[in-house]
Amino acid sequence: MYETERAESVASEAAILVAVLTPDRRDGPAPLDELAGLAATAGVHVVGQLTQRLNVPYAATYLGRGKVDDLNRLAEFNDADVIIFDNDLSPAQTRNLEKVTGRKVIDRTELILDIFASRARTYQSRLAVELAQHEYAMPRLKRMWTHLSRQKKGVGLRGPGEKQLEEDRRLVEKRIRDLRRELSAIERRKQREVAARSSAMTVSLVGYTNAGKSTLMNALTGAGVLVQDALFATLDTRTRRWQLPGWGPVLLSDTVGFIRNLPHHLIASFKATLEEARQADLLLHVADASNPAVHEQIGAAGRVLDELGIQEKDTILVLNKADALPDRARLDALLARYPAAVPVSAHRRNGLRRLATAVSDSLSRRFHDVDIEMGVDNGRLMAYLAAHGEILSKRYIDSRVVVHCRLAEQYLGRIDEAGGHVRPHVAASERHDGQHPETTSKVSEVA
Repeated sequence: MYETERAESVASEAAILVAVLTPDRRDGPAPLDELAGLAATAGVHVVGQLTQRLNVPYAATYLGRGKVDDLNRLAEFNDADVIIFDNDLSPAQTRNLEKVTGRKVIDRTELILDIFASRARTYQSRLAVELAQHEYAMPRLKRMWTHLSRQKKGVGLRGPGEKQLEEDRRLVEKRIRDLRRELSAIERRKQREVAARSSAMTVSLVGYTNAGKSTLMNALTGAGVLVQDALFATLDTRTRRWQLPGWGPVLLSDTVGFIRNLPHHLIASFKATLEEARQADLLLHVADASNPAVHEQIGAAGRVLDELGIQEKDTILVLNKADALPDRARLDALLARYPAAVPVSAHRRNGLRRLATAVSDSLSRRFHDVDIEMGVDNGRLMAYLAAHGEILSKRYIDSRVVVHCRLAEQYLGRIDEAGGHVRPHVAASERHDGQHPETTSKVSEVA
């Protein structure tokens, strides 16, 4: 793939990192720390850095004219191969900067796409990355000029002809349509697969990249998933069974990490991969408590969840790597700002019992204590209740039976259709029917 080949050429090159700090970016951690981490993940050797404070970037080169000259001298002095901006550049700005410096210039989005391309393992994630690359490349075809195919020539094909750029653009547009169609089919299939597991409660790990989600999943489930101290080590969703103490089995999913200004192309392309999070009963938002930019990272992850339309879900904030904090005061300050958060160390397996209790309590709030009245011959509804809830007792009134059970909210809507009537549970001391409950043996709750 032409864009993949171009992006992958970033690896093993010497790079200058550049950031333009607009007013909204002047507070917080060192401006190029995260870009340096992305560059290291892509295999780039950083040989220099340059920043400039601007209220509004320059239209032609993003940097001011004097800083462009400084950048050119810095790149020459360090014999840099590539210049990487922490900002998103327009095609014209990239072209102008390349013309002035005589070096390849890429922006933050292209660097992230390169990392995703190198780490995508499954067919689905490779398609998602390719789609994002094509959508990014469309307005940049004129600059890149790496042809997708040759113009066909020969008998019967001679005509007025067309420019190679127009041919490339048409081929890219067709490939984008094909990829969208294929990913849409995968997304529908993924939705059916996730929906088919509706009998089990599901918990999904979300959060900033490299916050320790995979390490936490291994600690909770013994899954043995890949763990790396690198950005975007996980691109493909993994789901494992978690035996939640005092509750039973739930399904725990590890998802792709988020990042500040995650390219919109990637968010759209990875919707199928994030389907587990979209349909989860509970989200565990994992944050790196030891990172100086933890507040910004929590906010960035929240904005991505907003964009995915899943911000309304029940969420527990998990402050991971609490053992790496230099002192207790830092943790106390975080807990003062996020009082409902659960501090843990996935690496040292500290705080996991408290986390499990918080998850159990949160999932329990989704259950209702109800009485369901039905005919004594309604075996189908009785089997449904036994499969999806916890039957606590039964009492018989003539040809009817009233079943006291705990049932998840998602299953209540089907009771009326199955011939039952739902009402809040009434304790025996408050009833006036003169009947006594016939207590049945408890069935295991299937969450």
